[in-house]
Amino acid sequence: MTPPSDLRRALPPMDLSGLATWLVERGLRGLPLDEQVEGFCHRVVDAGFPARRFSMSIGMLHPRHGARSYVWRPSGLETEDFARQQSSEERVPFLRSPIHHLQSSGETSLRRRLDIDTADEFPVLADRRAEGMTDYAAWVVPFDDSHAAAPPVATTTMGLAPPNPMQGIFFSCTTDVQGGFDDGHLSQLAALLPCLALAVKSRSMFDVAHTLLETYLGVDAGRRVLTGEIDRHSVQRIHAVIWLCDLRGFSAVANRVSQEELIEILDSYLELMARPVLGNRGQILKFLGDGFLATFDLSLRDRQAACIDALMAAEQLLETLPKFNAERHTAGRRTLDFGVALHLGEVLYGNIGSSERLDFTVVGSAVNEASRIEGLCRPLQRKVLVSNMFSEAAVASAGRLISVGVHALRGIREPQELFTIANA
Repeated sequence: MTPPSDLRRALPPMDLSGLATWLVERGLRGLPLDEQVEGFCHRVVDAGFPARRFSMSIGMLHPRHGARSYVWRPSGLETEDFARQQSSEERVPFLRSPIHHLQSSGETSLRRRLDIDTADEFPVLADRRAEGMTDYAAWVVPFDDSHAAAPPVATTTMGLAPPNPMQGIFFSCTTDVQGGFDDGHLSQLAALLPCLALAVKSRSMFDVAHTLLETYLGVDAGRRVLTGEIDRHSVQRIHAVIWLCDLRGFSAVANRVSQEELIEILDSYLELMARPVLGNRGQILKFLGDGFLATFDLSLRDRQAACIDALMAAEQLLETLPKFNAERHTAGRRTLDFGVALHLGEVLYGNIGSSERLDFTVVGSAVNEASRIEGLCRPLQRKVLVSNMFSEAAVASAGRLISVGVHALRGIREPQELFTIANA
């Protein structure tokens, strides 16, 4: 019969030489977090640490996700993202977790012997005990010295929205060996966790920057800025499909509703209009009040393919709007309409602005023409208007576009023939 851990003969130390250097090297190379976590866990287990499950969690600065958890077992690594916004009921598991206990107490470590202590202090311990585990240990590794004064909420794994994802990591392990973990082995593991946290922080800073730039600038624009295209006047000439859209009747509604309802209306309709653009390889460059400017780049494909993608996005929007408005009407919510202009032309793409505040966008006469075309949607009573240049390029769309006549565009010398989607 195995004696309690405090009476067991101490096991010889594990050979973890070189692991700290390995972590630092991976952190400097900025390897993905799943590779870092999986490599670390494998090496610790191969050195003789009898863990059957590791878990590492870190907060995320992401518009949808509040935290990410990495769970390692001998069978492999799994990841799970947790929503940034959750109901009170959904937050209950977090409030009853070891993570929350460490955050609220200001402690940095916790250990519970599952083969001796049968109290269900945390539901997760009962789950691990039911799996045959005998010992559980957990640590918070802060990235700064503020843990005691303000526990790092960045380690949340149950979706509690963290204000700062760069505050620390949460790490835990369990074993099923009789007598639990060796105290010395746990100390060795704990001594390595700051190196793991440093490697994780190095990659996390890149991930945060990537997410923020992609969220606020767009996928391609964000990538360009992240790779160094940040000089003012650093622009290039590209050919692109230009998409300009806005909501019809939004200004009138904005004067009659509460702030909360206004934001709900705006977010709901912008989501509706953005989804088909992003789903058809378009890039939203900026939101303009109650609308947005997007492009379908021609640099990696021909103009006909890009025009077909943009036209598909417009058709999908036309298809989804009636059902969307019907559902809102049934729910007693206000409904709006939209206008979309599609144009094709050469634009300047890159950094425009002052020396201290830049915008990565597109400018040029083609953008101005698209704006003038979009302004005609309401007087012509059309949801979608397409320029003659776009129509000629989208040759595969013959029969899908019909002429609405030749029209003068404000500030543009020559009148243009405009088209719309048949049956729109």
